[in-house]
Amino acid sequence: MYGHFFPIFPAFWGLFWVAVIGLVIWAKRTGRWGPRRTAAASPTASAEQILAERYARGEMSDDEYMERMSVLRS
Repeated sequence: MYGHFFPIFPAFWGLFWVAVIGLVIWAKRTGRWGPRRTAAASPTASAEQILAERYARGEMSDDEYMERMSVLRS
């Protein structure tokens, strides 16, 4: 009634679900699925970004920019 391939189909379904579960575990462990983990920014990152934007707009000279960045980083 079911043919010669009947015993093979449950094995294929079992292998399919093992592969799906393995893929989910792999994706979770490698960070490809789930919440993204980002590196913590330095405490002065926003201040450095503001200085860089002001420098790009021409609001401060090269010397002033370098001096303020060195103060932030020290």
